[in-house]
Amino acid sequence: MTSSDPFSGLAAFLAVAEAGGFTAAAAKLGVSPAAVSQAVKAFEARLGTPLFLRTTRRVGLTETGAALLARAGPAAAEIARAIEAVGEMGEEPAGLLRLTVPRMAVPLVVEPVIPALRRAHPKVSVEISVEDATVDLPAHGYDAGIRIGEFVERDMVAVRLTRDIAWSVVASPTYIAARGTPELPDDLAGHEAIRYRFPTSGAVYRWEFEREGRSVTIDPPGGLLVNDGALLVAFAAAGLGLAYVADIAAEAEIRTGRLVPVLQPFLPRSPGLFLYFPRRAGTQPKLRAFIDVARRVLRPAQRAEGAAAAQPWCCPSSPACYR
Repeated sequence: MTSSDPFSGLAAFLAVAEAGGFTAAAAKLGVSPAAVSQAVKAFEARLGTPLFLRTTRRVGLTETGAALLARAGPAAAEIARAIEAVGEMGEEPAGLLRLTVPRMAVPLVVEPVIPALRRAHPKVSVEISVEDATVDLPAHGYDAGIRIGEFVERDMVAVRLTRDIAWSVVASPTYIAARGTPELPDDLAGHEAIRYRFPTSGAVYRWEFEREGRSVTIDPPGGLLVNDGALLVAFAAAGLGLAYVADIAAEAEIRTGRLVPVLQPFLPRSPGLFLYFPRRAGTQPKLRAFIDVARRVLRPAQRAEGAAAAQPWCCPSSPACYR
């Protein structure tokens, strides 16, 4: 039966051509001389031309055999090197790590972790796409993504990167001096809000509050609408209105007094930022290296925040967890 594999017999041919005989080729391949001879004969029959000139004393190449060796030999060597390189990548972190991250994660995760990763693993290249939209990782060729825990799909492995998020309504001191401080969520009807449109769905976010044990949503009025979290913070700091943001996204502005939190008793909490990826991707050394470096770099920051250090590294909404 003729083999449908176009490379069937090629390894035997190359071994005989390079070793100069069937016995030496068989020793190199770890098979019997008869098996090598049979493989070469089948290869020649499939090609329809002899590749070797055989005598009792030596084996030489025909003109066709020499031409095939000249072209196939270097190609086979390159394939062998490629396979060897893949084997090395399987042991040492290397290759291109493609990540999709929201803008919020840039100062919190990307800026502290990536320099440490590159110093520890210089063979790992990193490509980062900053986007707040939901992304299908396999469809777009990403190894992993970073998102707020509640937006991570349940079939993904999730690894905690930050503490939980406390949502905040913030405004600048100049805005509060001019418009006053809202005391209740219903007071937002008389204020100017900077609103947010989700990049993926296109829906405008309704502000979420908790009151008397139940959740309520409000769509406050406002003349500014953005789809970027950093713009929410910037416009609020500029005095253009109230913004509904994650506290960790406006941490510096709140700490320095450029933004003032309001309505705090009514605001919910959410899981923090998580790295997420398909289960099979977790075996890649480059991704494991990122996780290990992130744990080393970000843990001290979490310990400095006290109780956050005790929070689990797995996303509470995901049944899968990297250990």
